[in-house]
Amino acid sequence: MAIETTDGVVRGDDGLCRPAWAAADELMREYYDTEWGMPVRDERGLFERISLEAFQSGLSWATILRKRPAFREAFAGFDPDAVAAYTDADVDRLLADAGIVRNRAKILATIGNARATIDLRGDGGLVDFVWSFRPAQTPAPRTFADVPTTSPESEALSKALRKRGFRFVGPTTMFALMEAIGIIDTHLVDSHRRGSSGVWPAL
Repeated sequence: MAIETTDGVVRGDDGLCRPAWAAADELMREYYDTEWGMPVRDERGLFERISLEAFQSGLSWATILRKRPAFREAFAGFDPDAVAAYTDADVDRLLADAGIVRNRAKILATIGNARATIDLRGDGGLVDFVWSFRPAQTPAPRTFADVPTTSPESEALSKALRKRGFRFVGPTTMFALMEAIGIIDTHLVDSHRRGSSGVWPAL
């Protein structure tokens, strides 16, 4: 039986501490234990994360995670070159795909962001561009209430990406991206994952 402690982490049946959102179900726990907060340093992987964070806006991450296999199939494994070549017919196909989030603005943004990703290749590429906004230090939250939702760096990244033609990359969305790909470590201090990315030391 999972037990919630006074600082907001949940001690699971396996004895490991996680935030409550990561203890909600097996899918979220697996994602938290193996993916969330681990460095993503390849273009396709980062484009996928940016795309899924955009689709998540206004929805729960659990919803997106459950639909991720369908998203990958619909968007050619998030190959930027393939997605950048999508036509109006592809947009119609995606809008008819019940497996994904059928939001025209987000679909069009994903196609546009694929083209913007390709354009960035001539200037160091998406990975170096995004990781250049890594801050000098990372938060060290003890409770979920201590976790920020934006930062000066996420605001700067948002502004820089919009300048490069990206959409659905607001400061809150970019902060979530930075958490997800290891640029910052917002694992709670008592979580078993704190410091596991290798980017930041555990406290």
